[in-house]
Amino acid sequence: MAIPVILDCDPGTDDAIALLLALASPELSVLAVTVAGGNVGLVHTLPNALALTALAGSEVPVHAGADRPLLGAFVSETGVHGEDGLGGVVLPRGGTAAPGLAADVIRGILRDSAEPVTLIGIGPATNLALALATEPALAARVRQIVLMSGAWAEGNVTPAAEFNAWSDPEALAILLASGRPVVFTTLELTAQALATPARLAAWRRLGNGRSLNAACDIQATVSPSRRLGGIGAPLHDPCAVAWLIRPDLFTARDCAVRMDLGPGPSRGRTVIDRWGRTGDPVNAKVLETVDADGLFALLGERLTLLP
Repeated sequence: MAIPVILDCDPGTDDAIALLLALASPELSVLAVTVAGGNVGLVHTLPNALALTALAGSEVPVHAGADRPLLGAFVSETGVHGEDGLGGVVLPRGGTAAPGLAADVIRGILRDSAEPVTLIGIGPATNLALALATEPALAARVRQIVLMSGAWAEGNVTPAAEFNAWSDPEALAILLASGRPVVFTTLELTAQALATPARLAAWRRLGNGRSLNAACDIQATVSPSRRLGGIGAPLHDPCAVAWLIRPDLFTARDCAVRMDLGPGPSRGRTVIDRWGRTGDPVNAKVLETVDADGLFALLGERLTLLP
């Protein structure tokens, strides 16, 4: 049976590949795509999500959501994703957004689904948090929350914080307090999933489909990470989706996680207690290792299934 999921995203170069992976995978039944600002503003992330679903030949509804975090404003990461979020790669225009704001749609799906729904969050957690904070009883209808967020060591937007967690730490704290299982795909995990020139070349040899070509072109715009030695660019968001499809590619550890919500330089840090030092109750699963070759083989295989 396919896992019913809602995919909440902010495309975003790596979101683009994660979204295509989800739509290409029969293990997942994507009930809706909800969109926030984040990597770039909602004025770009929403049309990007619409273009990507159309590119994949999918009729999944795409809904607009938050254009700002619970506090303050989103800060775009154009140095990685370009001004438009897709590195300047122009896709055919998609359709129009489905009616309803993301948080309302998420609540409606949770109420109506015949079985619990998995929430996948690969951007700032604002839409997911708004849905659960405004009707907390619906958390009982959530199977689990799978996130690309956080780091147990150094961040990538500040020394302390990973970008998605930093963009809306209050939202992430709401999810951690929801009582539902939370899975973290952190920077330490995604640092193992490097899109190198050799891996992109291997994808290109798989065929000439429009979705595969777009994924290759979009990822090729992302510069190798100086933080990771210039070998390649970490493919963050697809790891969260891949864990649901092929958990055998990953190892994980149960941990206690809390958010730093203070105003200082540690704001947005995910305080991940991997060794039980705090005595806090376990509230999350943290993915620790990934078989990178297996991951890129899975991505290539699924991208070739799309138009």
